[in-house]
Amino acid sequence: MCGGIRGGTRRRGGVLGYPLKALYEEVAFIAYHFHWPPDSILDLEHAERRHWVAEISSVNQRVNAGEQALRQ
Repeated sequence: MCGGIRGGTRRRGGVLGYPLKALYEEVAFIAYHFHWPPDSILDLEHAERRHWVAEISSVNQRVNAGEQALRQ
């Protein structure tokens, strides 16, 4: 384990070794839609952050489906 974590330093996110690209994508996605600061998003546990990503995606899908139905 990393010495900083073993030494009691506060961890962010809750998952060691999570792909950095995926983390950036999640933070950008939530920040874009909720206008939350990145530090607040990074403070979320991994599962909670993924939950918010799923909820935002669900809302976007419903909105897009509604807009598409109006065009037909």
